[in-house]
Amino acid sequence: MNLKFLRKLPIPQQIKMRYPVTEDMAKIKAERDEEIKKIFSGESDKFLLIIGPCSADSRDSVLDYISRLRLIEDEVKDKILIIPRIYTNKPRTTGDGYKGMLHQPDPDETPDMLKGIVAIRDLHMSALRDYGFTCADEMLYPDNHRYLSDLLAYVAVGARSVENQQHRLTASGLDIPVGMKNPTSGDLTVMMNSIKAAQHKHTFIYRGWEVVSEGNPYAHAIMRGYVDFAGKCVSNYHYEDLVKLNELYGASGLINPSVIVDTNHSNSGKQYLEQVRIAKDVVYSCNHNKDIRALVKGLMIESYIEDGAQKIGEHCYGKSITDPCLGWEKSKKLIYKIADTLK
Repeated sequence: MNLKFLRKLPIPQQIKMRYPVTEDMAKIKAERDEEIKKIFSGESDKFLLIIGPCSADSRDSVLDYISRLRLIEDEVKDKILIIPRIYTNKPRTTGDGYKGMLHQPDPDETPDMLKGIVAIRDLHMSALRDYGFTCADEMLYPDNHRYLSDLLAYVAVGARSVENQQHRLTASGLDIPVGMKNPTSGDLTVMMNSIKAAQHKHTFIYRGWEVVSEGNPYAHAIMRGYVDFAGKCVSNYHYEDLVKLNELYGASGLINPSVIVDTNHSNSGKQYLEQVRIAKDVVYSCNHNKDIRALVKGLMIESYIEDGAQKIGEHCYGKSITDPCLGWEKSKKLIYKIADTLK
């Protein structure tokens, strides 16, 4: 094999023992888990905002951002439940570029996966302990989920991973909502098959064990737009797209039909300022059609302290080093607007 084995990493149980969740933290997580599940089951009509940086690149600025979300959620909590994005591992289209805090706790230094595991657990623990937030992360590596399984509120399976069998089967064994993104090709059949696989029971190999999953009734769709044969971004958040998705759900036999609309990526053509208009458009669709309102559980928004993005090494505080994000002032205004207009 053309691999160099550097060291054996601690198993999740060892990391959890070194950095344990307290009883108070576990209680907050259990309460939030129940509230979030009720949104996906339709028992609650609260609207989810899964919002935060494209990638968590700095502990201080991410927690600064989360502290601001804490103040806002207290004001809008009668209508909105906020799940901060702490995305600690990033898929890269060509394999090059910053792969997230899991790989590089310090983007200026060489990769160190052990330091990365500790850093991402510390960050998620701080969000829960200090601000009462359980957060969202992307499942880039299914085997790594258990390092954070006692902390996470929500998991997303990305557009490049949604066809992967191990992602689907692992999602079927999680006890929190898992969002399956439509693939980069835009084929909704792939996404629907992924949701069906995640909702079913399976026997498979996970972390060297033969395991049996119970199926995840809260697996659902994420619409993020796609790229056509000519390389052009095509959006799929419009009223007609949501009606079509509702019809697909109706014919599928899946339970808890749900979608989160991603306002960035191909839906915005990576024009991050378009997220404001797209979010308002989706809320309008929800207000216009009760079936769409029941289907759309919330929005996924890429937002940070400063507008836009920067290159690694520029060291602009609170500015994304991956995809451009909506700055804090615009994000705050948008959250209040959603709370004011959503019926």
